[in-house]
Amino acid sequence: MSGIFRAYDIRGIYPIEINEQIAEKIGRAYVQFLQCKEVVIGRDMRDSSGILFKALVKGITEAGCNVLDIGLSTTPMLYFAAHDKEAGIMITASHNPKEYNGFKLCREGCIPISGDTGIEDIERLTRAKGTGQRAKVGKIVRKGVLSNYLNYFDRFISKRIKPLRVVVDGGNGIGGLVIPKLFEKLPAKLIPLYLEMDGTFPNHNADPLKLENVRDLQKKVIDEKADLGVALDGDCDRCMLIDEQGKYISADLITALIAQYLLAKHPNEVILYDLRSSWATKEAILEAGGKPVVCRVGHAFIKQQMRKTNALFAGELSGHFYYRDTFFAESSTLTLILILNILSETGKKLSELIKPFQRYFASGEINSEVENPQGKIEELAKIYRDGRISCLDGLKVEYADWWFNVRPSNTEPLLRLNLEAKSKDLMEKRRNEILEIIRS
Repeated sequence: MSGIFRAYDIRGIYPIEINEQIAEKIGRAYVQFLQCKEVVIGRDMRDSSGILFKALVKGITEAGCNVLDIGLSTTPMLYFAAHDKEAGIMITASHNPKEYNGFKLCREGCIPISGDTGIEDIERLTRAKGTGQRAKVGKIVRKGVLSNYLNYFDRFISKRIKPLRVVVDGGNGIGGLVIPKLFEKLPAKLIPLYLEMDGTFPNHNADPLKLENVRDLQKKVIDEKADLGVALDGDCDRCMLIDEQGKYISADLITALIAQYLLAKHPNEVILYDLRSSWATKEAILEAGGKPVVCRVGHAFIKQQMRKTNALFAGELSGHFYYRDTFFAESSTLTLILILNILSETGKKLSELIKPFQRYFASGEINSEVENPQGKIEELAKIYRDGRISCLDGLKVEYADWWFNVRPSNTEPLLRLNLEAKSKDLMEKRRNEILEIIRS
């Protein structure tokens, strides 16, 4: 069973790795671990989500805990509903294919429960016999939150938003629940693409980090002469952007753009960026009078560091954008609103806004299968020991004109390489050089 208990959540193939029996045990173990009296639960549109919901709730209520059922929900909606509660669980497998499902777990204040902060304990309790049975069974209360959730964002919508043409590719994920309702509040025109919720993901996997999953969106943006394309993941907590030319925009550059917009309104604030981000991201934050702070990869770590530094905003290369105003959690909804604000208030195209940040040349994230990831990291650290070394997350080595980071996967024997340089030739040379060492 340990294979489903991961660094940031619980996830596996249904019904082989994760099923009703396991879900019920997880529900009991979760209540026993937190000693909570009420849990907010949301679920996505996957075929197995309703089944797992019933089993999970059985375990939770039989452990004596009440359930606030918000029904179909995006992950950010779950965070909204649970931010002032004791606990919250989102039933989703995020961007994984249709056969997967799982649980994202939170404690009070939407603080994530990760491998370092409780998932291992919950796994241990799940394995124990007779976990958490109580004489008094908890109650189930159903409450819709979509209307209140969308109303919360009214304060962020600029009165200057123009009738921009926006293509949103929901990937047939749960984003289809929110996006049409959001655009009813906006003067912008929604051009829907795969917004029908369908847990079989008939058009493409809902993972906007993979370029093959955004090709239809890129074509649609060009065909419709749209101002913006937005690609959502399965549980709608991530988004990636396509400019009016159909070009894919790296999330670290979107971080730079949003940071400068927010810092103009809230100067001298802390902005977090993950260590894979371009040098341009840190430079943009400094140029806008902000305080850039580098952070390691992963939502649990970023949220913890945001709380510690009271950061205004954080951006991750994976397309997670976090805000103090959304309880230090991800919000694709607020990200979309802010981008529309920026486009409308500046009167510029997205390609024009991003161009000043395109100062360097990045490799993109490259995965390599290796037998001993840690051994390769140690080998690279020895070879490049003359650079400025950081071990915040894997190995990062910086030189005056290039840098690289290698990180091991949490679940597979992979090393993930990100590299950037001041020229394309240097980037390609160093990329090939590092890959040869990793793959030898």
